Amino acid sequence: MDNYVGWFVIGFGLVVAELLTGTFYLLVIAVAFGAAGFAALLGAPMVLQLATAAAVCLGGTLWLRASRFGRRLHDRATSDHVQNMDVGQTLRVEQWAQNRTSRASYRGATWDVELVPGEEPTPGEFVIREIHANRLIVAAKVR
Repeated sequence: MDNYVGWFVIGFGLVVAELLTGTFYLLVIAVAFGAAGFAALLGAPMVLQLATAAAVCLGGTLWLRASRFGRRLHDRATSDHVQNMDVGQTLRVEQWAQNRTSRASYRGATWDVELVPGEEPTPGEFVIREIHANRLIVAAKVR
């Protein structure tokens, strides 16, 4: 069996796996294996085939990460209440610093709190909109 057949078979298997899982990263790897298969079909040595697969995989992954698909997955993980049960919960902030940040008690611990742009830094009840690392991004609670 020639090298290009192996590259194409593995690439096709990754396309099938991508269809079952719904992640675009497997599709990027499948395209990289396809590019390596074309390099093998053109008679490139194994080192060049591997370099082609690695370069296309790295470039595609960086492109996907910067595209709206990569950002959407990241945004959903930090602001979706199904993925993160703290989103939508309320907490009380007693005072705000000049840089629109504060410290507040939530779930028995003290958290860094940051106010959503456009909100007034007044004491009161706030709703968690997003979570970035250990910082709660909050907006004023609608009364």
